[in-house]
Amino acid sequence: MNRNRNHEAQKAAAAHRATLQKLLEHRLEVARAKGDEALIRQLEQEASYLNLD
Repeated sequence: MNRNRNHEAQKAAAAHRATLQKLLEHRLEVARAKGDEALIRQLEQEASYLNLD
């Protein structure tokens, strides 16, 4: 039972991380399309902080 719960928690964490990465990539794409350099730098820092880059 404990092993199954741990496995489910790992799956949830991986899904959460994938969602964060997808959203961040989309936000970066929009910022680049707008040419918003300050937002691009901020989002790149966020990706680095979250180890998504």
